[in-house]
Amino acid sequence: MTTRDGTTREKVLILDFGGQYTHLIARRCREAGVYSEIVPFNISPEEVGRYGNVKALIFSGGPRSVYEDGAPHPNRELLELNIPVLGICYGHQLLAEKCGGRVVRGSKAEYGRTTVNLVGDSKLFSTLPKRIEAWMSHGDAVLEPPEGFKVTAVSEDNLIAAMENPEKRLYSVQFHVEVKHTPLGREILRNFLKNVAGCKFDWRPLDTLGEMVRNVAETVAEYEKVICGVSGGVDSMTTAAIIQRAIGDRLHVIFIDHGLLRKGERELVLESLRRLQIENIHFVDASREFLTALKGVRDSEEKRRIIGRLFVEVFERTAADIDGVKYLAQGTIYPDRVESGATGALTSLIKSHHNVAGLPERLGLKLIEPLKDLYKDEVREIARALGLPSSVIDRHPFPGPGLAVRIEGEVTAEKLRICQEANAIVEEEFRRAGLYGSVWQAFAVVLDSRWVGVKGDARSVGHIVVIRAVTSEDGMTADWYPIPAELMDRISRRITNEVEGVVMVAYAITSKPPATIEPY
Repeated sequence: MTTRDGTTREKVLILDFGGQYTHLIARRCREAGVYSEIVPFNISPEEVGRYGNVKALIFSGGPRSVYEDGAPHPNRELLELNIPVLGICYGHQLLAEKCGGRVVRGSKAEYGRTTVNLVGDSKLFSTLPKRIEAWMSHGDAVLEPPEGFKVTAVSEDNLIAAMENPEKRLYSVQFHVEVKHTPLGREILRNFLKNVAGCKFDWRPLDTLGEMVRNVAETVAEYEKVICGVSGGVDSMTTAAIIQRAIGDRLHVIFIDHGLLRKGERELVLESLRRLQIENIHFVDASREFLTALKGVRDSEEKRRIIGRLFVEVFERTAADIDGVKYLAQGTIYPDRVESGATGALTSLIKSHHNVAGLPERLGLKLIEPLKDLYKDEVREIARALGLPSSVIDRHPFPGPGLAVRIEGEVTAEKLRICQEANAIVEEEFRRAGLYGSVWQAFAVVLDSRWVGVKGDARSVGHIVVIRAVTSEDGMTADWYPIPAELMDRISRRITNEVEGVVMVAYAITSKPPATIEPY
């Protein structure tokens, strides 16, 4: 990856020790203007060298204790590379342990918001007041700093909250600078990147657009074709637009309607593709085939597997009719790879993602993933530059398996109808209230459970619909959104009055973690 002047772009590597906020560290670096990637905790010095212009290493948090048998530890030689290191939480304790300090189970755990007192001078805190709020999440503590380190911050419980060895350019903080609950955390991170690592802050997502187009044009020979599956979401549509800009009418787009789309989505996707002036559109209505395959299936992961398998089969049949295809383009983005366990040795599988399945191998095609290192908001920035319609760019994220993962238990025609109609009401009312752009996602979920109601003075037993609305920056963590009472009342009354078979509307108020955004 190069800059406009042809030099290797500076980057920060975040070593993943299994912390729930690892991805947020990467996001904060990128927001500051420094490209970052998440890498396995056991990366070797030689592998670090192959990344090119690495300006800093950041050790993430993690759930283990550094003194436990089998706890993840970095290669000790990384500390001898003369590359600045910042340890965060578990990373703070790792630096202490690796450099000869003492880490113990704390006499008092620190969780949540706390006050930190800054002591002495530090490049990390040079622009900050002497007392700051910080977010803690640890049971262990650094009891004694290593030789050559000085303590630069202590918590209100008088525990070491930050330490550093400026000569070796090793810095660490016990609290989480990456979360919004540490109000000055971004400034601390920026101070590290600027004052310690000497970063130029030259990362801009838009700068990569020309590079992505060039890479595709140089990869695909003049006589070769590329197929791209689109769902209507911003990721796949942006991918298609990039490929088209690179190779023109040698792009063939496949759009499969599996019958699990949102209400009116088929029409929106086809119109958006036409507006992008994509000539070769292969539309397949496979809704009956998918619903038949899902009959009687209740397990959520099994539903995902069936949808993924059948999608591949339908895609394979459609692609077989297109001659000269050598490449498959997918709209895989960075969180897809993180949640699928494709980055980081400790990243566990959260959900199966259809975008990282075995489609290329089945088709014998080479894979093109121009967006694989970008987050959702970065993709949207690229999409605007490509001229995609706002109806695509600003639409809430939608899961690849569609409404199947918003329906508890078996996907029946009745529950699918309820989910589509209820979801349309939720989105319509959020738009009418001017709040659609204020949330990451807002949608309806249909439960298998029933509730007794009264309609027209008669007893009525119907489904329960759960409304889910969250705020997020990249979908990796999310907070539940406090829907105004009047808006919630309108949504509830409309769903129970207009959607046949529903007698109860509830609201989900659990954040991610511990819950995921999509229920199933």
